[in-house]
Amino acid sequence: MKRFAPFAVDALLVIVFCAIGRRSHDEDVLAGLVKTVWPFAVGLLVGWGIAWAIARGRRFDPAALWPSGVVIWGSTLVGGMVLRAVSGQGTAVSFMIVAASVLALFLLGWRAAVRALR
Repeated sequence: MKRFAPFAVDALLVIVFCAIGRRSHDEDVLAGLVKTVWPFAVGLLVGWGIAWAIARGRRFDPAALWPSGVVIWGSTLVGGMVLRAVSGQGTAVSFMIVAASVLALFLLGWRAAVRALR
């Protein structure tokens, strides 16, 4: 179970990010949450796969800030934005800046805190 905790934290934080966004735009959080989450969830899964592949033969540490955290954050952001654009969802520059900042705070922040506590 401990092995899956970092993924669970990341997934929960992506869901929280999307829920906050929907709420801040006065949209029904639960009704449209899946529509908002899925592009970022796919990006997150791809990022985890890339981070795991980068570790090839070395011990994969998903809680590491570098390279795992940065790769997972970047893939979640870029993958999420590409999939949002392809599916006709908004990708305004202001949204990209907010998404990059909040996802960095969430996905890199907990990793930085863990590293500081080690």
